[in-house]
Amino acid sequence: MATRLVLICAGGTRSMRAGGFPDPAEPLDEGGRAKAGAAKLDGPKPASVWTSPNTAARETAIALGLAATPSEVLRDIDHGAWTGLSFEAVHTLAPEALAAWLMAPEDGAPNGETLAAVAQRVEPWLRSLERIDQPIVAITHASVIRATIATALSIPVAATLRIDIAPLSQTILSFNRVWRLQALRG
Repeated sequence: MATRLVLICAGGTRSMRAGGFPDPAEPLDEGGRAKAGAAKLDGPKPASVWTSPNTAARETAIALGLAATPSEVLRDIDHGAWTGLSFEAVHTLAPEALAAWLMAPEDGAPNGETLAAVAQRVEPWLRSLERIDQPIVAITHASVIRATIATALSIPVAATLRIDIAPLSQTILSFNRVWRLQALRG
């Protein structure tokens, strides 16, 4: 029995390009929409497709031509007090807090979620996939993909911050007795 999980990072948004803490309702920008529409899914046709409930991820699924089921497990990290703000705005409001976040982003934004909390959120979902012998696709966000990698490989969440997760990139994990990272594409 082998599970194949393809994690697709949502397409580009204004916050991604300018630098900031996206709001869950933020849509794909024009470039993100165009690139998502032109993207191709690698591998076999998925038996099931899941998506974050965040707008950018749902729009990415639609642009890819995938009928996806929203799952709260896959929602982006909660940016707390900084949700919807650019790095520039946060720097103006709280330069010391932004500097602290830049030193340890895994600790999360004020009143937000830590990367470890995201990993705890995805762990039961990831474990439930171990019994599914079919290809699965999940469209989500860089923080959730990093937390999933950390959980799958039993590595510290902070270590995954050294992995670039670009918009529309595909992270492929497989399970056969243990989770393995098969590929990072994109």
